[in-house]
Amino acid sequence: MVALVCAVMFFATPTLMWVFGARPAEIENRRLTGFPSLAGGWAFFTALPSWGTDRLTFRGWAIQAADGVSEAIFGESAPHDQSGTNNGGPLPGTGASTPAPANGGSGPLDQAGYRQVVEGGDGWLYYGLDAEAKCAPAQPLSDTLAKIKELRDIVAGSGRKFVWVVPPDKSTMAPQFLPSSYPGKECRQAAEGPTWARLDSAGIVDVRAGLWEAARQLGRPVYPPNDTHWTDEGGLVMAATVANAVQPGVTQTWQFKPIGSYTVSADLPPLLGKHGDKTEILYDLRPDGVTDRAGKLTEIDTPVVTNTPPLSGMVGTKTLVYGDSFTMASSRYLQGAFSDLTMLAFSTNKTSQAQAVQEFVDSDVVVLETVERSVSGGYLPFLDDSMLNALRAQLSAHPLK
Repeated sequence: MVALVCAVMFFATPTLMWVFGARPAEIENRRLTGFPSLAGGWAFFTALPSWGTDRLTFRGWAIQAADGVSEAIFGESAPHDQSGTNNGGPLPGTGASTPAPANGGSGPLDQAGYRQVVEGGDGWLYYGLDAEAKCAPAQPLSDTLAKIKELRDIVAGSGRKFVWVVPPDKSTMAPQFLPSSYPGKECRQAAEGPTWARLDSAGIVDVRAGLWEAARQLGRPVYPPNDTHWTDEGGLVMAATVANAVQPGVTQTWQFKPIGSYTVSADLPPLLGKHGDKTEILYDLRPDGVTDRAGKLTEIDTPVVTNTPPLSGMVGTKTLVYGDSFTMASSRYLQGAFSDLTMLAFSTNKTSQAQAVQEFVDSDVVVLETVERSVSGGYLPFLDDSMLNALRAQLSAHPLK
């Protein structure tokens, strides 16, 4: 009887609150879980709790109350994220996210378990998947590298140029604010050096030197304290490095300068049930030294095509950038580097496999962008046999002359 009363209160209270105008909010920087399909069989019942939890209108208030009690008694926020990093990853405002680990975030756990967010010094936050991806990958790094080599061979074999760029994790580029102890620290540190050595041997475009130089000149890291993506300076470094990889020396005439700032929501606080903003410096980008060609920050769930009259300092070859949320975070400056550009997220349900394959076919240059943690953990959905076989068939049928 007690259980029945509790169940009625649990479901009836949110329903009454909905009637009086309360609505569930997206407090975790992801879209609310949709109602599961009845066609899914038993999966309907396993997915129902996630849908119900997301629809609790008082969930945000409960999290804030828990934080208040925890901070008052223990001096730290309540650990909302001890279940591991089994979500898809934080969103840079809106846009593509890092795909979820195939093992659902499971793996060897220490006494606390892997964390979605690691809280460091001076208010710095780090995405927990940086560590978990190296400690409990979905597949060995060797398997992932073998699949990317297969993709490279398919693209290059069709006469197209293939460029692979790997943005480093925030924990790689700004480790000085990490706490002295956190789940996965030892295996993350042990794997970092060998991982980058193998990536360099695989022929990646390595942006780390440019990021370190930018940080030296700025006197600060090129990653915000409360966001897992790099700042606009990181977007400029990536755009310049990739452009030079496609057309060596093309950026010699580049000029850019700060033209203002903007403030948007940071992506890591919502994973702790909180809200936080980040303020970024905005730059122009004049590839010929005169004309500003910086574009707009844009979502890439569907193909984003920009065609502008080519200028000196711009790559004029038809280029596809197939990437993740770091491509989105850099989209403003990529549009200033390439005059004939298509950007597309590889982790999206808004673009079919056939559409994605067609973007490869329609391009002369393919730039693959994958953040370090996705490579380390093997979270790259486009490397399945279905996608690779479709690319092999279509690109071989449409080689470049």
